Amino acid sequence: MQVREILAIKGTVLYTISPDKILAEAVAVMTDQDVGSLVCFEGGRMVGMLTFREVLKAVRTKGASWEKIGISEVMVRDPLVADPDVEVDELRRLMVDHHMRYLPVMEGNTLMGVISFHDVAKAVLEEQSFENRMLKAYIRDWPEEEQAPAGR
Repeated sequence: MQVREILAIKGTVLYTISPDKILAEAVAVMTDQDVGSLVCFEGGRMVGMLTFREVLKAVRTKGASWEKIGISEVMVRDPLVADPDVEVDELRRLMVDHHMRYLPVMEGNTLMGVISFHDVAKAVLEEQSFENRMLKAYIRDWPEEEQAPAGR
């Protein structure tokens, strides 16, 4: 299974924010839309990624004034991206190796979507379930060997 297939199932709804906004605005979007990340766009191109990890780091370092921090101060600049033709196993390895829960998917200069570790786990589970059903159907429909007539 490829990343492109996961995006087709998941859909390509993108939640973005400008890096000149403040964290309070980002948190409002993230909680209202029930998403764990926002892609930061400036001048029509992706310049960063903001996840709850960066928000929590800002809360820890800035305390009560976290809401007023600019997104550009805490976002991950030029994040690692995935190609839509990457196989899921390679994507999982990439996400685990780089400790990433959210990964933008780029085709050239076009943002195709964001894949979460949850999306990957769900896709793998569904793929395994499908394969399991196909194997069980194959075994159930296995032709029985013809029996030799008695007395021969």
